[in-house]
Amino acid sequence: MTRLGALLGVVGFLAAVEFTSGILQGYYTPMLTDIARHLGIHDADVNWLEGTQLMLSALVVPAFAKLGDMVGHRRMLLVSTALTAAASLALPFADSFAVFLVAWTLQGFYVVWLPLEIALIWGRARAGGQPPSVTARAAGILVAALEAGAIVGALAGGALVDALPLQFVLVIPGVAVLACFFVILFGVPESPEVAGGRLDTVGLTFLSLALIAFTGGLSLLRLGGLGEPLAWAIVALGLALLVPFVLWELRHADPLVDVRLFRSAALWPVFLTAGLFGMSVLGAQAPLSTFARTDPAVAGYGLGTAGFATSLLIGVYLIAMIAGALSYSRAARILSPRLALVAAAGLVSAGFFLFLPFHDTYAQVVANMAVVGVGSGALVAALPATAAAAAPAGQTGVATGLTNSVKTVGGAIASCVFGIALATGATGVGTAGSLSGYVTVWVVCGGAALVAALALLAVPRDAFADHPSAAEAAAGRL
Repeated sequence: MTRLGALLGVVGFLAAVEFTSGILQGYYTPMLTDIARHLGIHDADVNWLEGTQLMLSALVVPAFAKLGDMVGHRRMLLVSTALTAAASLALPFADSFAVFLVAWTLQGFYVVWLPLEIALIWGRARAGGQPPSVTARAAGILVAALEAGAIVGALAGGALVDALPLQFVLVIPGVAVLACFFVILFGVPESPEVAGGRLDTVGLTFLSLALIAFTGGLSLLRLGGLGEPLAWAIVALGLALLVPFVLWELRHADPLVDVRLFRSAALWPVFLTAGLFGMSVLGAQAPLSTFARTDPAVAGYGLGTAGFATSLLIGVYLIAMIAGALSYSRAARILSPRLALVAAAGLVSAGFFLFLPFHDTYAQVVANMAVVGVGSGALVAALPATAAAAAPAGQTGVATGLTNSVKTVGGAIASCVFGIALATGATGVGTAGSLSGYVTVWVVCGGAALVAALALLAVPRDAFADHPSAAEAAAGRL
């Protein structure tokens, strides 16, 4: 088998893993109300499930990405899959909300899969003399598998929970993740280059405390509003803790995160784009769903869609993401990777700004979401791949992981801002948010994507090129 054929085989196995990741992300959504009734909790408490997984993501991705560079990306992929499988299989047997919440939180280890997979593919492609565009094409396949899994998971979850006991339905994802463990064990070889070294535990402690304080303070701001002094103090503490973290990392011989990467001419626009993109891809999906469900006869705006019509809207968005993920590598060959990234961010911006004049009919919202979806799918695939292409040797895991971590922080900030915006000036009729709040969502997401597109224009023209020397030269401008 040729080197390219062997690499494609690895991508096939990893696509099966990402398909399962998509199932996890879509499967539980239709049954959250059933889970709340099963555990005897209020619907509002379901928000804790999303919040704790986002916090875990912010904490574990930097550590697992660094460990992947140190001891092998496949090895850390196996560890994270084993933890995800154990947590998923524990969910059906959780007899209290506290136990269920712990298991649900630990299930969130799947967030490290995609960064580790991209780093693994990049390492094998580089060792085999394959160009960076191969990694971009592979990333598109993985993201397409992820979104396809999300669609299948949502459809399967909704159908099964209506026909079978909840505990049996909850077992199925755990079995799927367990199968992924063996797919990785027997089908995926280890990265050809392992950097070695020791984990920077002091840096990890500083970063963990900073992220916990920052995201926790944002959560308190969303609950208590902008006038909550304690929440602001905790947010400020989180930002202040970044100072000793950066100073420590600059002095450390083998840092958890080489903060000099943020000065790379090729990488800082990618990281900035990831954070700005996180505002829409993680922060705006719930507001878009609630806007569609809002009854215009009551609130004066919205689409008044039922659950199935809303699911179709989300399905169009996910299908558009698949199209964007699969088309990015071709667009990169035609335009250049840099301009393809700019175009993707431009589509996200245009799609959200289209909401301002066009949000009165179902067809208008579908069209807007399709535009946003194509750009979003391309960015989800491209950001970790381009970060890997521009990263110094031995730091591909860190670079791909940073795109995920920064994206999560952007999503947390947007979730706080959007929650406050929707509550401010609400109509007081039912539980609908304010129209001005939804306008804020669209303007912030559109503006953030526009800033990202402009920042990406600062990337050197030869960055992410198919000749490794050019990409490495761009990455080396620290």
